[in-house]
Amino acid sequence: MADDRTMHSGAQDGATTHFGFQDVAEDQKAGMVHGVFTNVASKYDVMNDVMSVGIHRVWKDAMMDWLAPRDGQNLLDVAGGTGDIAFRFLKRAPGASATVFDMTEQMLIEGEKRAEAEAMADKLTWVVGDAMALPFEDNSFDVYTISFGIRNVTRIGEALSEAYRVLRPGGRLVVLEFSQLPNDGMQKLYDLYSFNVIPRMGQLIAGDRDSYQYLVESIRKFPDQEAFAAMIRDAGFDQVKFRNLSLGIAALHSGWKI
Repeated sequence: MADDRTMHSGAQDGATTHFGFQDVAEDQKAGMVHGVFTNVASKYDVMNDVMSVGIHRVWKDAMMDWLAPRDGQNLLDVAGGTGDIAFRFLKRAPGASATVFDMTEQMLIEGEKRAEAEAMADKLTWVVGDAMALPFEDNSFDVYTISFGIRNVTRIGEALSEAYRVLRPGGRLVVLEFSQLPNDGMQKLYDLYSFNVIPRMGQLIAGDRDSYQYLVESIRKFPDQEAFAAMIRDAGFDQVKFRNLSLGIAALHSGWKI
């Protein structure tokens, strides 16, 4: 496993950001998020199935349908964790290659244990590092994906700018992230489920209530569909579009480096 532990130094003295519903110093957030995913790594895939009743698999397949992977493409999957997106990409394009990139080494270690990782070993690279300071040359990848990870980045705009930098001209960004439901009544029902059930599941299955409390809170702090699309445009991407999944519980965002 390649390892780039360079931490981004762009934090300003006294600058704050959110960690769930807490305000924390910018330079503390990365370590706190790292702790969350280190704690949940061994149960992460099981919890994804339980929390979403398996729907996350449908969402990821929808991501692949819109992305339409092709042989010869070079994928960078940021916050790639245990490899779910990279495996799906390579199954659809066996002649492609993929780099799974994550700040949490334990997540990548769990991914490398999966049967798909062994079967696809010659097409996969696993790298530890910071989404706001990618250790790759300009114009290195055809596709950049990030699935349920962008909301955990300290400065989202910087991560999107890095995505633009490492993509080749004609390259594509695709983001899958939890989002906002279209009306207040539906959102309140979803929040009741999220805040009352998911942390309890985290305690029961992963022995970790606090990490799943943070994950639920981080969803509610993430910008809505239109606001996030504007951030993608601000990073330089063209033809920016989004598609709601399950009425907006999640959304797919797409942009091109022209």
